[in-house]
Amino acid sequence: MRGLTMLSTAFLLPAIAGCTPAPAEQARIDQRQATERADLDKALRGLIPQKPTQCIGQYQTRQVTAYGPTIVYTISPRLKYVSETQGGCETIGQRGRNDILVTRTTTGQLCAGDIAQTVDRVSGFFTGSCSFGPFVPYRPAK
Repeated sequence: MRGLTMLSTAFLLPAIAGCTPAPAEQARIDQRQATERADLDKALRGLIPQKPTQCIGQYQTRQVTAYGPTIVYTISPRLKYVSETQGGCETIGQRGRNDILVTRTTTGQLCAGDIAQTVDRVSGFFTGSCSFGPFVPYRPAK
């Protein structure tokens, strides 16, 4: 049994180590996340968060943008809804990508827990998916 444990450990440790990004890759990840946070801060500048809501009307949205796992639905310059996802839909905000967010609803509303998919606009292939969190409205300070 002891030999089996040592053998298992010998194979498991390199596999775990392989999941850790190299320093250069980690630096790129950190830089991308910092850029996404700065872009999100800029998009929400002058707006303050309000009480979260579980659903928003899908058809009043003018623009949808991803900042990493955060999706911003722009209704107007004075109203934006922010939903944190578990990730998977970041490609709608990446430079050099042409992905769109596809949602399916029978109610005309997007709700926390709904699943969205990203689709390459040219090929039509699905490229990712994510689940919405609550929608936090951001409005100008009064």
